[in-house]
Amino acid sequence: MEREILDRHIDELYKILLKLETAEDCKILLEDLCTYKEVESMALRAYAAKLCIEGKTYAEITRETKLSSATVSRVSRCVTHGSGGYRKFIEESEK
Repeated sequence: MEREILDRHIDELYKILLKLETAEDCKILLEDLCTYKEVESMALRAYAAKLCIEGKTYAEITRETKLSSATVSRVSRCVTHGSGGYRKFIEESEK
């Protein structure tokens, strides 16, 4: 698929996500959109990001989440040098 067309589909997905109003809305969309393993993986990455923000070590995060060290490293890089999504939404969800 051409990059321009794929980018339009991605933008459409963002617009769909903006329509979500409740956790239940999110749950039913993700159940249809993703496999259970994909949702599980995203949940574990978000949890790993939370642990990174709390100052846990890679070893502690890997042990607790069972994620690979490569995944924990990538999550940590995103927390530290990414676009700020993990930090913004994880910190807001705890308020």
